[in-house]
Amino acid sequence: MHAPVSLPRAAAIAAASLFAAAVAGFGALHAGFSQVEHPVAALGASGVANAAAFNMTAFVAPGALGAFVAQALRARMTQARFVARLGVQVLTLAALAFGALGVLPLDSHDLLAPASNAHAAAWTMWWVAFAAGATLLAVGMRGTRHARTSRGVFLCAVVALAFAIMLPGLVAVGLSQRLAFAAWFVALVAFAPTGTEASSPGSPRTGRA
Repeated sequence: MHAPVSLPRAAAIAAASLFAAAVAGFGALHAGFSQVEHPVAALGASGVANAAAFNMTAFVAPGALGAFVAQALRARMTQARFVARLGVQVLTLAALAFGALGVLPLDSHDLLAPASNAHAAAWTMWWVAFAAGATLLAVGMRGTRHARTSRGVFLCAVVALAFAIMLPGLVAVGLSQRLAFAAWFVALVAFAPTGTEASSPGSPRTGRA
């Protein structure tokens, strides 16, 4: 008999599912929209039909769920190293920045307008916080039984960083951005706590990590 899925893990899966469904569903409503070429945020830009609904479903709700998952993990890290706990707080910031992508939509008429600049700032905050938080978590979890998972989260951040800022010139912008977001959601599901022990994420190694 399988153990029930924890609430944080369910929230992480729901966040990823909402994002994927929103991007696919709202994208299908716009003739000529390319999932490979066009950025995700184009579906939520000002003046675009159903933009508010898209932003809420694709960015705001998943960002809020991601922050909940991170804080659920933080609550169980009472015995973890300070660096690891700080990393989770920074990952919470990354989730909030992800949600801000929907609160601060692009200006569909001017990519240099203040609104578009604010959206770009939220995008930058997202990948910077994701990379920093994952690094701190991996460093802080060394030698614990959760070290392998933390390394996996760090690798997801490396992938996200690569596709967010280094590879868009080699890979279509839309596809590159979607791969960066996919890495974030994989990490979110990976670090979502599943146990019930308050000190579990920071406990010493008891076996292979």
